[in-house]
Amino acid sequence: MISDAANIVNVESHVLRYWEDELELDIPRNEMGHRYYTKENIEEFRRIKELKEQGYQLKAIRMIVHNGPVDGLVQDVPETCHAAGLSVAESQQSILDNTDKMAQFTELMTQIVGTAMAANNQKLSENISEEVGKQVLKEMNYIMREREEQEEERFRKLDAAIRENLRGREEKKKFWKKSQKKKPSQS
Repeated sequence: MISDAANIVNVESHVLRYWEDELELDIPRNEMGHRYYTKENIEEFRRIKELKEQGYQLKAIRMIVHNGPVDGLVQDVPETCHAAGLSVAESQQSILDNTDKMAQFTELMTQIVGTAMAANNQKLSENISEEVGKQVLKEMNYIMREREEQEEERFRKLDAAIRENLRGREEKKKFWKKSQKKKPSQS
């Protein structure tokens, strides 16, 4: 059970659940969905706890758990160097060498990620341009249709007004002609 495993590793239960999620650990579960821990799982959690106590972040621990120790990464450098008969100065030089290697690795990874992002940005830019172009065309078509409908409606109203005006003039002419015909007969 998780409480037993937490007691063995000497951490809280929520820490084991957190490590399982963050480190993407494959912890077996029973038919009811409850976690159960094997001896290998317990040893893995102890190793994770050791790495955390040595100051490693979970990202680095995830790499170590899934890929094994990274070449050039020396754990417990002072003990390792002392066991090999190296002095403190040599131990410090070893740490500096590892720091240089890490800086080179970081620079290399920055270049790789930058190149990948630049290539991805080009593709993304092309996709965005294409989508924007499609949207602009749709919007332009919509605006043109709307404008044509407005002009057509305006012309209909203008035509109706002109016809009404012409009818009014014709009626005035008829009325005037009638009134002219009636005037001579009245005099």
